[in-house]
Amino acid sequence: MPGLSSLHIAVFPGDGIGVEVMSECIRLLNVLCERDRRLSLVFEHLEAGADLYSRTGTALPDSALDRAARADAILFGAMGLPHIRYADGREVAPQLDLREAFNLYAGVRPVRPIPGLKPVLADERAARIDFVLVRESTEGLFARRQDGRMEGDRTATDVLEVTRGAVEKVSDFAFRLAAGRHSDRRATVTCVDKANVLSSLAFFRKVFDEVAKRHSNAADANHMYVDAAALNFVRRPWDFDVIVTENMFGDILSDLGAALLGGLGLAPSGDIGDDHAVFQPCHGSAPDIMGTGKANPIGMLLSAAMMFDWLAGRHGHDPCREAAADLRGAIDRAFEIGAVLPIELGGTDTASDVTNAIIAELGPKRLR
Repeated sequence: MPGLSSLHIAVFPGDGIGVEVMSECIRLLNVLCERDRRLSLVFEHLEAGADLYSRTGTALPDSALDRAARADAILFGAMGLPHIRYADGREVAPQLDLREAFNLYAGVRPVRPIPGLKPVLADERAARIDFVLVRESTEGLFARRQDGRMEGDRTATDVLEVTRGAVEKVSDFAFRLAAGRHSDRRATVTCVDKANVLSSLAFFRKVFDEVAKRHSNAADANHMYVDAAALNFVRRPWDFDVIVTENMFGDILSDLGAALLGGLGLAPSGDIGDDHAVFQPCHGSAPDIMGTGKANPIGMLLSAAMMFDWLAGRHGHDPCREAAADLRGAIDRAFEIGAVLPIELGGTDTASDVTNAIIAELGPKRLR
């Protein structure tokens, strides 16, 4: 991105602690820009979420969607409040609408424990956990969520939809991601499904296998039923590399992956399409701790690092690539030396304290 003046980042703070972790994230991103004058970010704050819906009847305004479409990347806090729901009982979740509007078919959930934190699993091999779950994010059991059918008060029916185009896209994404992950060993992509029971997921596996043949020079492919995958997330998670799966399975397994890190507050994510990408922590809006300082901003900060990686890959922009590495390195060092421990993990550090400790580990400005 030679000659770039600035990157336009659309910011959706959302609801509950989403506002708090986003505030800490923007503060830290501004520090990164101060350290390196080649990096310039312009933030545009946009409103969406359950609180907005309660006030206006609209959870994701068309105007906000249009503004986000023009941005270079999108940062998302957390959205939804348990007590605010649509008439049919579903929670207000405009992030799902955003994924579908921008065809963000690849939900990327990295699982890499932070050095210095006590491992969740006692096995010494837990230190080797480093895998990425890629969730197809536009269809599966979520695709027809507004078309659920009720038959009186006796039967409720939802539809699991799988299309060739979506599975090809997300499988191809997973193989390309895997091919760039290792310099010392061959990558492996595991298709997680329930092909032994559901025809839709047998079809998912069939299309995955077709895509795997096109990437056979770069990565190996294998399969695992979702129940076995849940077992092995706990029994031997260090054996996984890249996983690709259906929307609902990915939603569930990504939270299990977050548990391997120590909690949802540590888990980042990116929803990525061909032209747009949204980056957000995996946690929810947690209204019970809103305003207490107990929110853990790490998932949000690591999501920002994912944003920099994506921007660097998309535009060949070295300052973004360096910012991602600097941010992850500062987070790792802050935990390794014991400079920080969020309240969520049994410590005493507030969201602001956590951010301050990471800023301190970034070191002096590098004006270039």
